[in-house]
Amino acid sequence: MTTSYRSNFLVTLALIAFTLLFISCNEQKKADELTFTELTCNYKQNPTAIEDQHPLFSWRLQSDGFNKSQSAYQILVASSKEKLNEEHADQWNSGKISKTTSSFIKYDGEPLAPLTTYYWKVLIWDEDGNTSKWSSIQQFGMGLIDEKNWGASSWITLNEDKRRSPYQYRDYKTGKMDKPIAVKGFAASYFRNEIDVTKEIESAKAYICGLGYYELYLNGNKVGDHVLDPAPSNYDKQAYYVDYDLTEILEPGTNALGIILGNGFYGQNISWKNDPESEKDLSYGQPAVRLLIKVTYTNGQEDDFYTDDTWRESTGPIVFNNIYGGDTYDARYEINGWNTVGYNDKDWNHPKVANPKIKKVSAQQIPAIKKLKELEPKKVFKSVDGEWIVDFGQNIAGWVKINVQEKDGQLIQITTTEALKTDKSDIFQGATGGGANGMPQIYEYICKSSKPESWEPKFSYHGFRYAKITGVSKEPDANMIKAVLVATDINETGSFTSSEELYNKMHEVSKWTIVDNLHGIPEDCPHREKCGWLGDSHAFAEYALYNYDMYDFYQKYMEDIRTQMRPTKGHNNPDIKFQVPTMIAPGKRTSTYAKIDWGVATMYLPWYSYNYYGDETIVEEYYNEMKELTNFYLSFKGENGIMQDGMGDWCPPLWDRRLNPSAMETDPIISANAYFYDVLGIMEIYAKMNNDTAFESKMKNEKESLKLAFNKEFLVGIPNTEHKWYQSQTATVQALQFGIVPEKELQNVVNGLEHNITKVKGGHHATGIHGNRYIYTVLTKYGKENLAHKILTTPDFPSQTYVMNSGFTTWPERQFEWEKMEGPTNSLNHPMHSGFAAYFYESLGGIKSSKSKPGYKEFIVDPKFPKQVNYTEVSVPTPYGNIDSKWSLDDTIFKMELTVPFNTTALLPLNENEKNSLKINGTDWQTFQQEPISNNEVRLGSGTYKISYKK
Repeated sequence: MTTSYRSNFLVTLALIAFTLLFISCNEQKKADELTFTELTCNYKQNPTAIEDQHPLFSWRLQSDGFNKSQSAYQILVASSKEKLNEEHADQWNSGKISKTTSSFIKYDGEPLAPLTTYYWKVLIWDEDGNTSKWSSIQQFGMGLIDEKNWGASSWITLNEDKRRSPYQYRDYKTGKMDKPIAVKGFAASYFRNEIDVTKEIESAKAYICGLGYYELYLNGNKVGDHVLDPAPSNYDKQAYYVDYDLTEILEPGTNALGIILGNGFYGQNISWKNDPESEKDLSYGQPAVRLLIKVTYTNGQEDDFYTDDTWRESTGPIVFNNIYGGDTYDARYEINGWNTVGYNDKDWNHPKVANPKIKKVSAQQIPAIKKLKELEPKKVFKSVDGEWIVDFGQNIAGWVKINVQEKDGQLIQITTTEALKTDKSDIFQGATGGGANGMPQIYEYICKSSKPESWEPKFSYHGFRYAKITGVSKEPDANMIKAVLVATDINETGSFTSSEELYNKMHEVSKWTIVDNLHGIPEDCPHREKCGWLGDSHAFAEYALYNYDMYDFYQKYMEDIRTQMRPTKGHNNPDIKFQVPTMIAPGKRTSTYAKIDWGVATMYLPWYSYNYYGDETIVEEYYNEMKELTNFYLSFKGENGIMQDGMGDWCPPLWDRRLNPSAMETDPIISANAYFYDVLGIMEIYAKMNNDTAFESKMKNEKESLKLAFNKEFLVGIPNTEHKWYQSQTATVQALQFGIVPEKELQNVVNGLEHNITKVKGGHHATGIHGNRYIYTVLTKYGKENLAHKILTTPDFPSQTYVMNSGFTTWPERQFEWEKMEGPTNSLNHPMHSGFAAYFYESLGGIKSSKSKPGYKEFIVDPKFPKQVNYTEVSVPTPYGNIDSKWSLDDTIFKMELTVPFNTTALLPLNENEKNSLKINGTDWQTFQQEPISNNEVRLGSGTYKISYKK
């Protein structure tokens, strides 16, 4: 080889090496750009008590650049971190799966064992085939799964009621009773035991189920920060346990365990009786509790500690507790040190071992109820009788906490209410419904000394803004009393703000009204009823999903609906019995079977959840129940093709079902059939998802048939006009929202709706919860966005602005003219009226998931807004990451900053004029356009964009 040839050869090799190095570095750079930001199992980060064999894995990534997506993934699951590699993953190695799906990937490996922790990680390939690095190691723990894993633990309950306090009684009186009677309910129970931990601890886990609210203590300290645990349910069919990690707090040697057990909804044997002689109550029995602690030592040995008849029990200072009436705490009966090591419990009894009737006990997956916020007094003043009234400035759900210094035996009584009398002279108790459930909202504390004392309740919560306090010798201040917001600790994930301050305030009021009504179930109100009415739940569900992580919450509530179902005869075929929910779930205050417009929550909640999260499992899980309920409602079909059933458009302006029933302008049959038409379409999709071709065909035919019948029966002309409508604002709004209106009649019907609002109602809505959910969205969709703004912002009754100007901080149940009343006689905190605020996201923000690729895998960005609004900013978290959109209108130039998450696509509908002036990031929009190209929309993949065009 000559020197020059050799030299050239070496140069060539160097160039090849350099090129390969460059390519390698470039590929590594691309891989490094793929960063995992969040990984979840069953949509929770590192859950501790999964109870199914096919948990669901999801991940979010971020990447620089545009149009970035996933083309494949690989998941590893192992029984230890050491085995979590491609060679040794002993539970599951998915291999390379060429799918773009990055959420709710179903585990498909070896069977998962109870009480075992597993580890997992994932890597993905991007659109160009570049791989990411492996994600960080995640884990998930399996729960008890079934009864046998509770081991030798027993249910225990109070053996003897030893209450001696004269304050253990409360007055009970409903509107049907001439005079009150004294009631006391089940006693709060105190249980204790001491256990010996003999070796060095590797891990310790507690599993506890309270039939009734409980608090768990270890060595004198409360375990965890939960309150009002566990979530309510149909206890005879489904109860929930909660798990706690005790590894860091269980001590070597002797430890003291303590449990306080209250009534909650399980032991509710007082309220809602119709008369004092009635044997009917809402109780499932005397409260009971079951605890299992599993300890693993560093040497591999294990110990179980649990509730049984060797424990000790007593009563204590909580001498009355009722979920509606409140707590009474007589501090003179405190048991100092009862939950610490060495306490002398010789005078305590052994508990009874109970055998409650429960079909299933599962791990609670929804977030716990917690103390979320404290509020100080905004104003303190004296009532007409000389007692102090505290105004906290905000209607909340929760309780008060006090610091007092009075004499031994002094009774301090705190009555909580939502409202004052119209003349502000005293509290008004009518809104909190004591006359209906028999018990006003009252907290009582009896002092044990003349020294400073502090207290807050444990086993009840109320809805209130005001507190009237008696028995204190000085004016209350922030040192004496605070209000505590207590609710399910759902994560607030979405946000909205705009240039219209009234909209921003409505948004805040709507959120407060929802949060106040989440206590393990979606309530109607947090004081009078505390019930999960099905119609209320679906009325606000979509708005809740825009704002909060409701994934587990609606999964749990669907189980409440399922376990609430009762055998019910078909209407036209009484020989057939269907499983049908009642109007309320869960609980024993069941009301009647769920009328169509309430029962459709059974189909709507999975539909909303599926569209928001993209997880099909909720549809698969409840498909049979939804199918049977649909068939039940079809049994109401009359000769005219209309289902002869419905509850009605609840709480339109000035409506009172006894005094002013005609104010409900919408015939309940019409509004129920409008909902049912929509649900038939949903069931058609569900049937297709479940490969049920026969039912899919049936739903298609029933939907077409109902559309014809609906229009024949209810679409009418408006006299002296060329307009048409469906005989009320609500029915017309529903018909437009659900696509019932024939194409050729669309404009006539839109004009008919506008005519009624402007000419007949003077620019006001006449809708209850069914119509108010959609009216602003529908008007905006059909070019009447300015009218939507007018209805919402006019200061006159019955607008949302009128309600806020009347001083309400949450949405009241009724739409009344408050200044003409002595005091509002119905609830002032009803989340069914928050549903309309979805308009802020779906119309002003313009963000909606596409139906073809749910869960925001593909989503529409199409803001529509009135002339009075020139700025809106929304954030919509999705399984893929946040969609952030901020737009403004400056004269005729529309500008938007839009963030499209990794592995998703945004669709921007544009007319030709807008396309001709469209700029993205200051350049030609076609640079960023994704395939396939459409004539009427721009498709954008992941990335952050600055968009502008001329309106």
